[in-house]
Amino acid sequence: MSAFMAELIGTAILILLGDGVVANVVLKQTKGSGSGWIVITWGWAMAVFVAVFCVAPYSGAHINPIVTIGLAVAGKFPWAQVPTYLVAQFLGGALGAFLMWVHFYPHFAVTENHDAKLAVFCTGPAIRNTALNFVSEVIGSFVLIFAVMHIAGARVAGPTGTPDGLGALDALPVALLVLMIGLSLGGTTGYAINPARDLSPRLVHALVPMPGGKRDSDWGYAWIPVVAPVVGGVLASLAVMALGG
Repeated sequence: MSAFMAELIGTAILILLGDGVVANVVLKQTKGSGSGWIVITWGWAMAVFVAVFCVAPYSGAHINPIVTIGLAVAGKFPWAQVPTYLVAQFLGGALGAFLMWVHFYPHFAVTENHDAKLAVFCTGPAIRNTALNFVSEVIGSFVLIFAVMHIAGARVAGPTGTPDGLGALDALPVALLVLMIGLSLGGTTGYAINPARDLSPRLVHALVPMPGGKRDSDWGYAWIPVVAPVVGGVLASLAVMALGG
């Protein structure tokens, strides 16, 4: 499997399962309807575990643009490969969201709350405050990349210089890391901490027909879960480098 296909498939799995657990909790008449935040955070953590474990041998399982950019900033990943990884991740995010929409189609039809339908696809703030919402995403993303750099050791494997990144042996620690970020820091903005997790599904929400109707895709907020994670990830990489990592 090529690195491009691995990143596309891995990110698709991440979003299918991650957005899927949100759909299972917030949409009506599912078996998990109303089961709450703990189910969502655990579901997202296990989505990371499954995605990383599946594709780590082929691409290092970045499945997140800020992992790719963070490794490149730290000199652990070639900048020439960054565009390929990013395109794969954003396409994978869209594919995963589309498959989730197909899977839960009847439940979108019986859910009257259009805000809940949007929340299945992408994040939004609990209290809308542009500056502090941005800071929340920066902090969560900083913790993610700072910890990932230490968990994975930012190893480089093989003559091609392709990093292990979130290698298969690190799948469980990284999943637990994402769980902890969600439990501790996720309640303010929904902890996107991944531009491909938010922007691609938001675009799918805007494009697909929604049974029972839908609201706008909140494009005024959409830049925050894209830009802030990149800022947080770059700051984390610089911090690791400054500390001798």
